Amino acid sequence: MAVISYREALNQAMKEEMDRDANVFIMGEEVGHYNGAYKVTQGLLQRFSERRIVDAPIAEMGFTGIGIGAAMVGLRPIIEFMTFNFSLVAIDQIVNNAAKIFQMSGGQYNIPIVFRGPGGPAVQVGSQHSQSLESYYAHVPGLKVVMPSTALDAKGLLKSAIRDDNPVVFIEGETLYNTTWEVPEGDDELIPIGLADVKRAGSDITLIAWSKMVWTCLEAAKQLAEEGIEAEVVDVRTLRPLDVETLATSVKKTGRCVIVEVGWPVAGYGAEVAYQMQKHCMDMLDAPIERVTSDDVPMPYAKNLEDEVQPQVKDVIEAVKRALYLI
Repeated sequence: MAVISYREALNQAMKEEMDRDANVFIMGEEVGHYNGAYKVTQGLLQRFSERRIVDAPIAEMGFTGIGIGAAMVGLRPIIEFMTFNFSLVAIDQIVNNAAKIFQMSGGQYNIPIVFRGPGGPAVQVGSQHSQSLESYYAHVPGLKVVMPSTALDAKGLLKSAIRDDNPVVFIEGETLYNTTWEVPEGDDELIPIGLADVKRAGSDITLIAWSKMVWTCLEAAKQLAEEGIEAEVVDVRTLRPLDVETLATSVKKTGRCVIVEVGWPVAGYGAEVAYQMQKHCMDMLDAPIERVTSDDVPMPYAKNLEDEVQPQVKDVIEAVKRALYLI
C-alpha cells in the first residue's frame, strides 16, 4: 500500500474520476497552467486539456454559477476555490441555487457538483484568509459537507463526492496538504459520505473532531496515554449528514466527551454535535460535554498570537482532565 500525501490523494481522486467519466471537469482560479494554488491539480491540464481544466478569472460568483448551470444539464463540475474564504463571494450561488434547485424544480434537476478547496487557518495569512466556515454550509439543507483529515479519507470521500448527484461542499485542511497516510491503489476505493471513523480506540473519554483537529486530538491522546488515560478519537469526516450513531456509540462507551474544532465558539458546528450527544447519550454521560474551540476573535497575524488563538494539544488535555474531574 502506497504512502502518499493528502495533496496527492486529492489529485489521484480527480484524475481517476475524470478518466472514468468524461462529464467531470474542473474550474477555478489557477487550476490549469499554474497547477492549482496548492498544486492539487498538478498535471491535470496536460492530461485532460483546457476543455476540462478551465482557468477561471477572479470571479467566484461567476464561475460558481457557470458550474451550477453545467450541473443542471448533466455535467459533473468540480469548482475549486483558492480558499474557502473566497467562497463567501459565491455564497448566494451555493446557498440560493445549488442547494435549492432540486427541490424548487420538483426533482427535475439534480445538481451533481463539488465545491472544493482549502479551509481553516493556514500560517500567518491574516484574518480574512484564516476562517473556518463549515458551520455556514452545514446549516443549509440541500448541501452535503465533507472535511477529511487524512490522505486516505481525502481520496475516498472526494471520489464519492464527485459521483454524488447532490452538491457537496468539500473543505480540505489548509495545513494538511503535506501530511501522509497509507492509501490503497486502484480507482474503486470509495468512502461513503455520512460515515464517521474511529481513528484511535480508547475507554476513558471520547474526543470528537474533524479536519486538522483530528491530528491535534491524536497527539493529545498519545500524551494522555502516558498518564494512563485512554482517549478514543472519532473523526466526524462528514458534517452533513452527520453520523450520530458512530459518535454516540463511542460516547456511550466512555461516558465522557470533548468536542474539538478550529472554528469559533458561537454557533460553531461543535454545538450541534454536543446537542446530538446529550440527546442520544444523556443517561450514559458521567460529566458535562466539553468544547474546545478557537478564541472568539478574528485571527491575529503574529505567529505567537495565531497559535494562542487556535486549539492546541494542551487545551485538549485540559478539557479532558476537566471532564474526568482531575482538575
